[in-house]
Amino acid sequence: MRFFIKPKPFFKLLSFRGLVVLAYQIMAIVVGWHIYELTHDTLALGLVGLAEVIPYFCCALFAGYAVDHYSRRLFGVLACLLLFMTALTLVALSSGWLAGNPVLWIYGTIAFTGVARAFIGPSYSAMFALVLPRDQYARASGIGTAVFQLGLVTGPAIGGILVGWAGKTSAYSVAAGLCLCAALALLSVRVKEPPQAESTPLFTSIGEGLRFVFSNQIILGAQSLDMFAVLFGGAVAMLPAFVHDVFHYGPEGLGILRAAPAIGAVMTGLFLTRHPINRHAGRWLLAAVAGFGLCMIGFALAVNFWVAGALLMLSGVFDGVSVVMRTTIMQLATPDAMRGRVSAINGIFIGSSNELGAFESGIAARLMGLVPSVIFGGVMTLTVVAATAKLAPKLRRLELDELH
Repeated sequence: MRFFIKPKPFFKLLSFRGLVVLAYQIMAIVVGWHIYELTHDTLALGLVGLAEVIPYFCCALFAGYAVDHYSRRLFGVLACLLLFMTALTLVALSSGWLAGNPVLWIYGTIAFTGVARAFIGPSYSAMFALVLPRDQYARASGIGTAVFQLGLVTGPAIGGILVGWAGKTSAYSVAAGLCLCAALALLSVRVKEPPQAESTPLFTSIGEGLRFVFSNQIILGAQSLDMFAVLFGGAVAMLPAFVHDVFHYGPEGLGILRAAPAIGAVMTGLFLTRHPINRHAGRWLLAAVAGFGLCMIGFALAVNFWVAGALLMLSGVFDGVSVVMRTTIMQLATPDAMRGRVSAINGIFIGSSNELGAFESGIAARLMGLVPSVIFGGVMTLTVVAATAKLAPKLRRLELDELH
C-alpha cells in the first residue's frame, strides 16, 4: 500500500533524524559513564544536563526564527557538523591529547551540543511539513517516533558495548561518523522550500510565536504536561549510579537500561502507525503520562536488574503514546509559517526539560538519596497530570478531528 505522496524525501528525512539521534545518544551514554568514572558523584551527572540546557535556552528561539525565515534544511546540516566537531573534541580528550581538567573539557563540549540541538528540532519539524500532506501527519508521527526511539534504543546499546569492549575513544569516533552521515542525509532531501518569509524584526517574530503558543490552551497544555513530567519523572540521568551502586553492573548494563524505555517506545510507535489514535486524544495523552509516572516509582523500588529493565520498557510504552500524541497535535495545530518558532518553543518546553530534569535529579539524589529522589519524581509526575486535567479542559476533551 502506498502510504505517502513523497516517500523518498520522507525516508531521507527519517534517516537524518535517526542518525543524528543515534549519534547524540552514543555521546550521551559515553559522557555519562566518563563523568561518573572520573567523579563518582551524582551531582556531576546532573551538571551534564545543565551544561547543555543553558546554551540550548539561549539559542532555541533564534533557531526557530532562522528556520522560519531562511532555510529549513541549511541549519539542520550545520547543526550536524557542529555535533561532529564536538564528537571529535571528545575523541581527542579520551585519547589524552588535550591538557587540563577533563571534566571541564566534557562540560564545555556538551555546551556546544546544546547549541546544535536548538536547530535540529525546528529543521526537522519544518521539513516534515514540506514532504507530507496533512492527512498523513498522524501516521507519519508514529513512524517518526519509532525512528526517534530506535535511535534511543540502539544508541545507548552501541555506546555501552563500545565503551565496554573498545573504549571511550572508539565510541566517540563512531558518533562523529554518524553526525556526518546525518548531514549528508538531510542535504539529499529534494523538496522545494517555500520562498523566504517576509523580513520581520527578530524579536517581533519571536514574540508572534510565543503569543501563539501561550494563547492556545491545547498546545500550551500538551507542552507543559510533558515538560513537567520529564522534569520530575525522568530517571535516565541517574542510571549510571543505579547500574554502578544498586545493580552492580558494568557499562553494558547501563546500555541495556538506557535502551529499555526506547524499546517500548519503538513498539508503540510502530503500533500507532497502523492504529493511530483519533478519538479521545487528550485523555490518552493524560493517561500515558500518568502511566509513565507510575513506572518511575516502580523502577525506583525494584531490586532486580531485569525487573527494573522491564519497568523502564513499560515506561517507554507510555512515553511513546505521549510523544506521538503531542507531535501530532503540534503538527496539526501549527500554521506552516510558524513551524520553526513553535518547534523551538516546544523544544524549550520538552527538549530542555530532559537536561533540567537531569540537573533536578542530581540535586534531588544528593539531598534525598538515589531511590527516594526517583520516587519523589514519579509522585510529582502524577500531580502534574492531575493539575493539567483540571487547568486545561480543552486538552482533556480533545479529539484530533477538531484540528484537521
